[in-house]
Amino acid sequence: MGFYKQHNVIGLMSGTSLDGVDLAFVSFYHDKSWQYQLGVCQTIPYDEKWQKELKELHLRPLSEIQESSQRYAIYLSQLLSDFILKHNLQVDLICSHGHTVLHQPEKGITLQIGDGKIINTQLNIPVVYDFRTLDVELGGQGAPLVPIGDELLFSEYEYCLNLGGFSNFSFNNDGLRQAYDICPVNIVLNEYAHKLGEEYDNEGQIAKTGSINNELLKELNAINYYQQLPPKSLGKEWLELNFIPMLKKYNDSTSNIMRTVVEHIAIQIADCIKSGHCLVTGGGALNTFLMQRIVANSQANFILGNKKLIEYKEALIFGFLGVLNRENQINCLASVTGAKRNSIVGKYFA
Repeated sequence: MGFYKQHNVIGLMSGTSLDGVDLAFVSFYHDKSWQYQLGVCQTIPYDEKWQKELKELHLRPLSEIQESSQRYAIYLSQLLSDFILKHNLQVDLICSHGHTVLHQPEKGITLQIGDGKIINTQLNIPVVYDFRTLDVELGGQGAPLVPIGDELLFSEYEYCLNLGGFSNFSFNNDGLRQAYDICPVNIVLNEYAHKLGEEYDNEGQIAKTGSINNELLKELNAINYYQQLPPKSLGKEWLELNFIPMLKKYNDSTSNIMRTVVEHIAIQIADCIKSGHCLVTGGGALNTFLMQRIVANSQANFILGNKKLIEYKEALIFGFLGVLNRENQINCLASVTGAKRNSIVGKYFA
């Protein structure tokens, strides 16, 4: 496959659950296969102002979104600058996912704010950004993008499951990588934890005290997305149209809603991952009660990564997507997204 140099990169990720910006410093090198060394990592929580703005931005006119994107890029540049100085890092490349504001691939729309050109101008370090647009232009879902990393960095597991704002997983099916979003997770659980003045449901303690609302559970499990064949992906707009109204309709207690949603998540994941070894990462992996319910519903062997990997695997893999972009290697799989062909996604600015 040719000669590869070592790349020292920062992977930058902001997930749909809005808990903050993940920064991961990673070294990638190629020795018969791709290897990585995960260095210093940090999550910088959003202040209330950014949290509110990002939460509501998809409802704003495009001109406001564009203005916000520029301010957000300057904000990310400052976070990066502080992170680099604090840890005295030598960085070859910044690989920035940005924050997803719009994702409607069926309409040919996906938008991640945080202009990479501005980050490059501010820091004078090459940047790869805007990872989803090309795949959507090729008729794909623009998501999930992590599976190429699962394939090349975590191939010892039959499944890789991410429990973030939404849950998604990837697996190798007869030599072809496949992946799709399963169901909402932290984007809903965090929202309901906020109603009780908590940032998130620590270890699932709130949900654990609730009772399952069987009528609601039945209705959630009947959502037509779960019957659709992949490729398929979920976004905030889908959630607000199809999922949240069901929860509101029942007007049940917060703990009962959360308990029901946890059971729903466990059932949907167990329906997708019935057996085999599965690596679990993402913030939801730290939700003890949620993990107990997933394990209770499935015959699979769920293996938690170490805490750093649990929290930063997505940032790590976006770093890897940037490296593959610079090595002119495929980093987006049509077998996953449904695009016309495999592609090299991401815009490079130096």
